[in-house]
Amino acid sequence: MKSRNTHRKARASKLHGIEKRALGEYGSHHGVIQVTGKVRIKDLYDLATYYTPGVSYPPLMIRKNKALSFKYTGRCNRIAIVSNGTRILGLGNIGPEAGLPVMEGKALLFKKFGNVDALPLPINAASVDQIVAFAKAIEPAVGGINLEDISSPDCFYAFERLQKELSIFVYHDDRQGTAVAADAALRNAMKIVDKDIRHCKIVINGIGAAGVGVAEIILAAGCKDLIMCDSSGIVYRGRKYNMNQMKARLAQHTNPDNINGQLSDAVRDSDVLIGASSAGLFKPRYIKAMDKRPVVFALANPHPEIDYRSALDAGAYIVATGESDVPNQVNNMLAFPGIFRGALDVQARQINSAMLLEASRLLAHGVPVEKRKREHIIPNFVEDDIRSVMADMAAGVAEVAMKTGVSRVRADPSAVRKRAMDALGKYSKLEDFVARSNR
Repeated sequence: MKSRNTHRKARASKLHGIEKRALGEYGSHHGVIQVTGKVRIKDLYDLATYYTPGVSYPPLMIRKNKALSFKYTGRCNRIAIVSNGTRILGLGNIGPEAGLPVMEGKALLFKKFGNVDALPLPINAASVDQIVAFAKAIEPAVGGINLEDISSPDCFYAFERLQKELSIFVYHDDRQGTAVAADAALRNAMKIVDKDIRHCKIVINGIGAAGVGVAEIILAAGCKDLIMCDSSGIVYRGRKYNMNQMKARLAQHTNPDNINGQLSDAVRDSDVLIGASSAGLFKPRYIKAMDKRPVVFALANPHPEIDYRSALDAGAYIVATGESDVPNQVNNMLAFPGIFRGALDVQARQINSAMLLEASRLLAHGVPVEKRKREHIIPNFVEDDIRSVMADMAAGVAEVAMKTGVSRVRADPSAVRKRAMDALGKYSKLEDFVARSNR
């Protein structure tokens, strides 16, 4: 108990230091991103080329063929981060203005790790119709849209409508990014515990964006016994209370025995317990009721459903969380840079399940067999060559996009990989990045 209290105090002290630094950095720089030009204006000839009259010629080409907007503008490498600020990570419904620093931080990561130009666009939008209308209105300016931090169930409805109504890809990082990272970790965990996901009983607690995303990719990977739980208990066919369209749809594809009850009932003899809900919801007795060599992913942020060490003490064989100071951090940042790099390089119209599964497979492969162990089921910045992992994911996503017919153009996967490698520049092994992170 003493060591756990010491760990908590150390973590609180570290968070306090990060708070002070974050306020100082965001405040002194007035945000963390800016717009810069790709070309230099040195004389009047440059001015005439890049503005009037030269600027009038590309529009004439695009007017004849709108697809040329991907050639003559930065649209080919530009995405929009769209949020209404209703579910900002760990903070809840704080509004678009308060959510702007989070969107700027996300844009910074897009640029740093994928060389993707991301526009942070928090909006005043109280309804799904308004979110959809805004995304459709800005479609001509971007190659893709990343929905971010929108409350459930609006995030589902907006995402699915936009997938149908836009000609560019739409990605929901809380849903798809979490899914790819969690599935990659689960692939390696299953190898360590010597179990097959197709024959495992898996329980997911939480039916927000992250829980639904993880459920979708696990089902696509072949899981046949998946049980979903929310604050009202097990979701089953015929449940009348606390339901929505997404839960009703999940009920049709999960819970094969159509059991009802609470989370404590669902976890009995389960192989995997995944949380995408709230802090403290996993009790040690739940883990004790699981099958041999239980796998527990407590992914709630900023605090997990059960902390890493408590889960191990309760009998979990493998534990993953969203925390950075314990092993097995499941982090969306491992997924979205490579996925977007690959999707943009082939001008993908959508990011489909085949692309996500390939991204997950390659992310899992980023942990070499000789390094794979209970405390290392997903790549991390300290032990692994993240640059190569993300580059492999970009190439793989691009290749699958072409194979499944959702790309506008073709690209050599090796060229896509090189572009992704170049995006990380001098951080080829991320030694400097890691050294700074450990300060």
